[in-house]
Amino acid sequence: MTRHETIQADLDRFLKVLPDRAADWLETHEQLEDLKEVVIDLGRPIGARFVRNYQVMDENPALRADIDTVTSRIGDFDRDNRSGIEQTLHRISAIRNRHGEIIGLTCRVGRAVYGTLEIIRDIIESGFNILLLGPPGVGKTTKLREVARVLADEFDRRVVVVDTNNEIGGGGDVPHPAIGRARRMQVPHDRAQYEVMIEAVENHMPQVVVVDEIGTEHEAEAARTIAERGVQLIATAHGNDLENLMANPTLSDLVGGIQAVVISDEEARRRGTQKTVLERQAPPTFDIIVEIQAINKLAIHHDVAETVDSILQGRPITAEMREFDEGGEVVATERSVSPGGQVGGEETDPLESEIRQAESRSRVMRLLPVGISRDHLERALRERRVPATITQKPEEADVAIALERAAELGRVPDEIIATMTVPTNTFDEIADVVEELAEEQNTAREDFALREAAEAVDRVLAEDVPVELLPQSAYVRRLQRELISRRNVPSRTVGEEPRRRVKLLPP
Repeated sequence: MTRHETIQADLDRFLKVLPDRAADWLETHEQLEDLKEVVIDLGRPIGARFVRNYQVMDENPALRADIDTVTSRIGDFDRDNRSGIEQTLHRISAIRNRHGEIIGLTCRVGRAVYGTLEIIRDIIESGFNILLLGPPGVGKTTKLREVARVLADEFDRRVVVVDTNNEIGGGGDVPHPAIGRARRMQVPHDRAQYEVMIEAVENHMPQVVVVDEIGTEHEAEAARTIAERGVQLIATAHGNDLENLMANPTLSDLVGGIQAVVISDEEARRRGTQKTVLERQAPPTFDIIVEIQAINKLAIHHDVAETVDSILQGRPITAEMREFDEGGEVVATERSVSPGGQVGGEETDPLESEIRQAESRSRVMRLLPVGISRDHLERALRERRVPATITQKPEEADVAIALERAAELGRVPDEIIATMTVPTNTFDEIADVVEELAEEQNTAREDFALREAAEAVDRVLAEDVPVELLPQSAYVRRLQRELISRRNVPSRTVGEEPRRRVKLLPP
């Protein structure tokens, strides 16, 4: 756990549902804070599993009265033999005999962890559709829970959580405070999740839909429907990495689907492939994929469409790696990933890492709407794919987008440095300003790339060593090489897309 994180476990409420003798034993136990679950099986000693070990209370077997005590203190079990404790994340799961009688209970401690989102906060705020990918137990649901709270409470977005098995919001009809003001729609059973996903969009007008564990073809179709309606979708799915997801015929539609295509002889010779090749079938449902490799270690694919195309064509890909250092700060580096998911290449040096973190922070601009429709602004950002988010706090805003009349009346806060105005509060006018904003951002990125090239020239001339620049588009690379040539420093382009970059050579 990093210094940014705090945990709430509601252990007192958990102990109150246990048999009294088990609660008395655990209340004074030295490992109580590390308790994971209590196991009660008829005719066997009651046991407790902690983070480091498993212990039995005593040699006395659990009685039917012990099981009846727990079941009488909780709500009814659902079709999946699960129940919970109101406004907590604790879960009680039942084991039944062939006659339907409960003969065993797994009483699992649920903990709300706050602060795990800091490592991807800028991505969540971007407004893009995001898929959290990873094997069980790496913290996908924990991060998803905090996503709901942050977007609902801090960004005042209309968030609906589609909660299957009460994994996100906890048991009972009142959700756990960990999801903040987000609204929770409970799913009666796994097979109905896709229906509730569609119902959430059709009936409750959300700006964000949060879904845990997309796992069926129907759910993948529902996810695409949500994304096509302009609603931000943030979800999780099982899988070790992006290529694993592409190979899953049920879920590959989440990244655009894969199809076999027969190409011409000439095209096959140009590509150096056989005539039958694999191509992406459609635009991906999710713009960004976050591979959760460990609790606080992530690999991020910022452009899923481009990454999938590169994998299918056998080109090397890159991922942004993020993790916490010993001081609890986020460290971001770029790694090359060969087909098959193997991470290769060297980490970027400290200067390049610092540059990338600066780029990551600047990627998402914060906008303050003044006198204009927030819904129009959010729609314009989504449709124009501008990496920006909306804030209502003037001290956080980079730019105010204001109605001309509001600006004339002095309603733009004094602390705002930059203001862009629209004559009328219509979608078209606001979209035009958003496009202008996007052009300014592109110009800023070009300026950054040219400054980097100029600094590299000075280093090559001073140290007589080759220097590689950050990957850029073909247009920006041409601008960099023109600048470099004017200083009489040779350069060439190296690497494969999307890591194509300029390399400066000593004269």
